[in-house]
Amino acid sequence: MITADRLNSIQEYYFSKKLREVRGLMADGKPIINMGIGSPDLAPSPQVLETLRDSIIEAGAHQYQSYQGLPQLREAIAHFYQQKFEVTVDPSSEVLPLMGSKEGIMHISMAFLNEGDEVLLPNPGYPTYTSVTNLVGGAPVSYDLKAENGWFPDLEELSKKDLSKVKVMWISYPHMPTGATATKEQLESLVEFAKENEILLVNDNPYSFVLSSNPTSILSIDGAKDCTLELNSLSKTFNMAGWRVGMVLGSAEHITAVLKVKSNMDSGMFYGIQKGAIAALQSGPEWFEALDKVYTKRRELMFQLADKLGCTYDKNAVGMFVWCKLPKGAEPSEDFIDKVLHDKDIFIAPGTIFGSNGEGYIRFSLCVKEEKIEEAIERF
Repeated sequence: MITADRLNSIQEYYFSKKLREVRGLMADGKPIINMGIGSPDLAPSPQVLETLRDSIIEAGAHQYQSYQGLPQLREAIAHFYQQKFEVTVDPSSEVLPLMGSKEGIMHISMAFLNEGDEVLLPNPGYPTYTSVTNLVGGAPVSYDLKAENGWFPDLEELSKKDLSKVKVMWISYPHMPTGATATKEQLESLVEFAKENEILLVNDNPYSFVLSSNPTSILSIDGAKDCTLELNSLSKTFNMAGWRVGMVLGSAEHITAVLKVKSNMDSGMFYGIQKGAIAALQSGPEWFEALDKVYTKRRELMFQLADKLGCTYDKNAVGMFVWCKLPKGAEPSEDFIDKVLHDKDIFIAPGTIFGSNGEGYIRFSLCVKEEKIEEAIERF
């Protein structure tokens, strides 16, 4: 059977392919320390787990659920945004729970892109933006993010280009993979840029609560809802990556468009997971403080490892990664990480998987226990 032409436009996800190699090395007895993947190794709170356990015996728990999620979940998301970001949204029409924010990238693209529509994509940035754009027949157009500009786009330079075919622009602040943040003024400039060019701006925002003293939502900018959607997730903030709980927020018109796609793709999120998500969103400040305490200790150790490799990094970056510039004269990123993998049995992500501007960089994940980071340091 011949596969669809759309598969010719994408490749297997890097981590899917590379982890097969890593697992093969482990099967051969190699003591691999995996520092490449941002999959939280910590558990959700006891309250979340207890809520899930108790919910599964409730009446109707195992039936199909609403495409829009439980009203209580949408209300919890709206309250969370009000409390943490000072953003007001209508839970009945401006919030849509998702089975992970990654599916939201596909739903948004299917809802707003026609074949040939251009999409502005960050370089470096999350690879899924590009692959989904290709899958739906859009035309990827990358825009540069560079260290000297604080990993923020040069909107003045971008405005000089022909943007008449651009329909969607993907951004991610706090930025993945670099951990860079955007100021209120910078977010305002992005919203203004989107309005001037009639572009749907989508901010992918799952890292606001990991080592971040100033959680920010682009929806806090006046008038942002007119041209902006924001994706968020419980995966990183609440150690619930495998639960697949995300959300998209924006105007009722935009959310309705996304719902048209989503309602044809699934039959609702499991009741118990939704109840657990509600409990997570109601977590008090002690949860976030404890999370940051763990990641702070890990990050300090990861800085030591980066020093061993002769790398430089931004100590003020946020999120659950450490983005490092390789020392001058080092081999290309992928060759560098392969050498470390085979010589020291440590897997690190090369910056190039996030785009050409990631050449010369590597990324460490903080989803590694302290003793494993210490072991990695000792290997050097």
